[in-house]
Amino acid sequence: MAQMTDLKTAGADETQANAGFRNRLKRFADESEGSFVVFSLFLLVCMMLAVGIAVDVMRFELTRTKLQNTLDRAVLAAADMDQTLEPEAVVADYFEKAGLGNFNIDISVDEGLNFRNVSASTEAEIRTLLMSLVGINNFTAPASSTAEERVSNVEISMVLDISGSMGSNDKIENLRVAAREFIDSVVVDDAEGQISLSLVPYTAQVNAGPNIFNQLNKSSNGRHNYSHCIDFDSSDFNTTTISMTKSYQQMQHFEWSSEDYRPIRNPGCPMQDYERIVPLSKNTTELKNTINNYRARANTAIHLGMKWGTALLDPSMRNIVNTLEASGVVDDEFRGRPADYDDEETLKVVVLMTDGENVDTYRIQDWAYNSSSEYQHWDNYSLWYYLYRYVNSRNRGQYYYRKYSSEQADSMLDNICTAAKTAGITVFTIGFEVTNYSAGVMQNCASSPSHFFRVEGTEISEAFSAIARQINQLRLIN
Repeated sequence: MAQMTDLKTAGADETQANAGFRNRLKRFADESEGSFVVFSLFLLVCMMLAVGIAVDVMRFELTRTKLQNTLDRAVLAAADMDQTLEPEAVVADYFEKAGLGNFNIDISVDEGLNFRNVSASTEAEIRTLLMSLVGINNFTAPASSTAEERVSNVEISMVLDISGSMGSNDKIENLRVAAREFIDSVVVDDAEGQISLSLVPYTAQVNAGPNIFNQLNKSSNGRHNYSHCIDFDSSDFNTTTISMTKSYQQMQHFEWSSEDYRPIRNPGCPMQDYERIVPLSKNTTELKNTINNYRARANTAIHLGMKWGTALLDPSMRNIVNTLEASGVVDDEFRGRPADYDDEETLKVVVLMTDGENVDTYRIQDWAYNSSSEYQHWDNYSLWYYLYRYVNSRNRGQYYYRKYSSEQADSMLDNICTAAKTAGITVFTIGFEVTNYSAGVMQNCASSPSHFFRVEGTEISEAFSAIARQINQLRLIN
């Protein structure tokens, strides 16, 4: 009996112990569940904060971008020198139309005769939605922009190929159209005369015209009145200058071909008035009418065109230009030009165009070209027509000599292009339906590969248009 009582007592104790254990487990479970709830709430708050940050940052960036884009467009329009409204009014109008009319904008304007610079800045205060939970109540979105249009004193030389090959495939017609459009784009016929343009048509030579030619020192050898071309020495291509003291030799008046025209029609030095250099002009009508008259003739001497193109930008031509101004050939606004190379207000540009390659160049021997009667003789007979009909084949070579080869001409072209770029002249080149070799020569001449354009057909207008845009470009500084 006592044993039974002990067993019952022991069983009751065990049951009580188990119940206590279960109660502790239940309390532990209840406590763990509460902890998970707290942890879950913590995660939820973190996620909401992250989303809030993203939303606030996105609102900030959208506002900043809209503000900056509107400001960029506004100052670009305000800096346009053709803009008749005050810059402050232009900027305010842009902001009003963009729905940003309540912003305070600081505007500064700096302008002169040939430039306008507009700077503007503003900022937006953006209240945060959820980042205020961590103490960030607002963002500041700043915007600033500066635009400038600067119509520098621009001096341009258009050096245009009118050699015989330009007579094929409508090339001379396409050139006329492109060159006229270029003139309309870059020449501003204004009272200040800030933009001057010189036309330099070239074939086998460049006709400087009597107004320039008569101011140069010339040797007596080869004097005639048919045309006005200068034969330069190879050393002349190492510099952009035209010497006022050196004695230059006049190019002979003769035609290399075997054509039977009397007088000759296609001499190496072109004779027509419209084939002469047009120096420093802003008269768009005169310039375009001259280009309309261009005809394809003779062969190609790119280096001679480039020599004259750079010379018309060189300060060594200033005395000649001043004389031309005094005689009414050049507008009085251009007195004192070409400007010095270090004049920060002046941009000097050569636009050199060709459709071919340099060729070997020949001249008549001096013994056969040293009197008035011989000048007249070669005006009546093209060289090879005369040689074929009146000179024994074994003696024909005595009448002429090679002045320089095509390779030497390319070397002189490279030298004058280098001299121009070294002096600070910006050189654009156009290869118009050229060979790969010619394209390489022209690209090397350009100020950079991006200043070279290789085009076909009517694409020549696109090349001239692109060059005009670069000259006239309105720059967004920052």
